[in-house]
Amino acid sequence: MGADIPAALPALNHGRELLAEHGMAVLGTWALLNLLVSGYLVARTDARSETHYFHQMNVGWNFVNAVLAVVGIVRANPNHVTGLTLAASLEAQFDFEKILLLNVGLDVAYLAIGSGLRARGQATESQRPERLLGFGRSLWLQGGFLLLFDTGFYLLYHRYAAALLALVQP
Repeated sequence: MGADIPAALPALNHGRELLAEHGMAVLGTWALLNLLVSGYLVARTDARSETHYFHQMNVGWNFVNAVLAVVGIVRANPNHVTGLTLAASLEAQFDFEKILLLNVGLDVAYLAIGSGLRARGQATESQRPERLLGFGRSLWLQGGFLLLFDTGFYLLYHRYAAALLALVQP
């Protein structure tokens, strides 16, 4: 290990944690916008329409996103990770990367479930097709956003892995 580790590691850890905090702020902003828009519109649409169920699902989905974003922001603490060892830094890096990659897989599943709901809603024998169609459309929107968000976040966050691994090289 090189002599630069004490100087480089705290800065890397601080930047990595700051990126996580900013990522959660993006998720929180998305959630808040969805809660405001869909919360307003769900009360102003016909309760038997696809649009009503679309907004209803958006409200529920983004309540969860808002909670996750707040928890993520509260847990992110850029000033308290600067003292991590290289081993602890690598562990934190790769643990969070695993979570992001798991989320990417879940996002693809949300899109597939949305497609399944839409297909079921278009079937002639389905009961309450407007609900299936609206929920499916919401899953497309939310799953699509989360797929872009989690993939982009992973790609940005992964840059820190290369920097941390470079510290391991003699």
